[in-house]
Amino acid sequence: MTFGEKIKEARRNARLSQDELAMKLSVSRSAIAKWESDKGMPDIQNLKSLAAVLNISLDYLLNDGTKLDLTVTREPIDLKQYGKGMKKVLKDRIVRKKYPDAEIMTLLAEEKLTAPEHTVNFLTGMLTLLFNVFPFAKALNNLDKEFYLVNSKGRQYLVMITNEFLESRELAEAKNERKFHVGKYKFTNCGPIVNA
Repeated sequence: MTFGEKIKEARRNARLSQDELAMKLSVSRSAIAKWESDKGMPDIQNLKSLAAVLNISLDYLLNDGTKLDLTVTREPIDLKQYGKGMKKVLKDRIVRKKYPDAEIMTLLAEEKLTAPEHTVNFLTGMLTLLFNVFPFAKALNNLDKEFYLVNSKGRQYLVMITNEFLESRELAEAKNERKFHVGKYKFTNCGPIVNA
């Protein structure tokens, strides 16, 4: 049973709707939905509150036989400090500077969408074609993200770089397949970065 399935089962056993649980935890209903569908992870305080409200232990929530990816660091970046050129090239330089002696692979990411998100995505694409509203579509699709799989000193990291920050997530289990998923993303390993 996944982390999200455990929350869902415990919430139903407590006879609470997603809205009621959200109200008790002072979070949005969409946060509860993300947690239950394994598309998001609550912070430590919300984990404690979940356990208390649902009358279950933290150990039960977190111990499902698989390791969770909880170690995440985020640091601001300034792309201008890395020279001129395409943003992808600048982001390659940033990840190489952060992990100078590591094996770094470029990842192609595809966000796993719910049915309503697919509808919005389709409509956005249609608006782009019909009315040339590319800036609006770009904002909706988060096109500023680049993803990397980094092997460094016996550890593996999933690194995301946007135009504003670098986020590193230490993976509990190595991802050695060409295609894999983490959270709400499906990834394809496209090979090592070129001359960063």
